[in-house]
Amino acid sequence: MYLTMSLFLLSLPSAIPSLQLLCLAFLGILFLQSGLDKVFNYKGNLEWLTGHFAKSPLKNTVGLMMPMITLLEVLAGLCCVIGIFTLLLNGATTIGLIGTQLSALSILALFFGQRMAQDYPGAATLSSYFLICLLGIYLLGF
Repeated sequence: MYLTMSLFLLSLPSAIPSLQLLCLAFLGILFLQSGLDKVFNYKGNLEWLTGHFAKSPLKNTVGLMMPMITLLEVLAGLCCVIGIFTLLLNGATTIGLIGTQLSALSILALFFGQRMAQDYPGAATLSSYFLICLLGIYLLGF
C-alpha cells in the first residue's frame, strides 16, 4: 500500500494534491490512534487525565471532557481517512476539510487543557500539530 501511495503521489501534476493527502494521512493517523487508544484504554486514560488535572480548575470536569475529546478525535481521524479516499476517487475535498477542521478543534481543546493544567511544554508541543491542521484547512479549501 505504501508503494502504491508513493507512486501515486509522485505522479500528481501539482504539489497541492500530494500535500492535501499527506496532511490528511498525518492527521488521520494521529487522531485515530489517539481516539481509539482512549476508547480501548478508557479507564487508564481517565485515571491519567484525572491525575493530570488534579490541581487545575478543570479537576471536576475530567469525566465530562474525556468522552467529548474521545468522540472529537475519533470523528476527526475518520473524516481524514475517508477524506483521503474521496480525494483519490473523485477529487472531492469536503470530508477531508471537515476532518482537518475537527482536528484543529481537537488540538485547541487539548491545548486549552494543557494550559489549564499548567503543562506548558505539553501545550507547546501541540503547536506543530495545530500548524499542520491549519495547512490542511488551507490546502483543502481550494
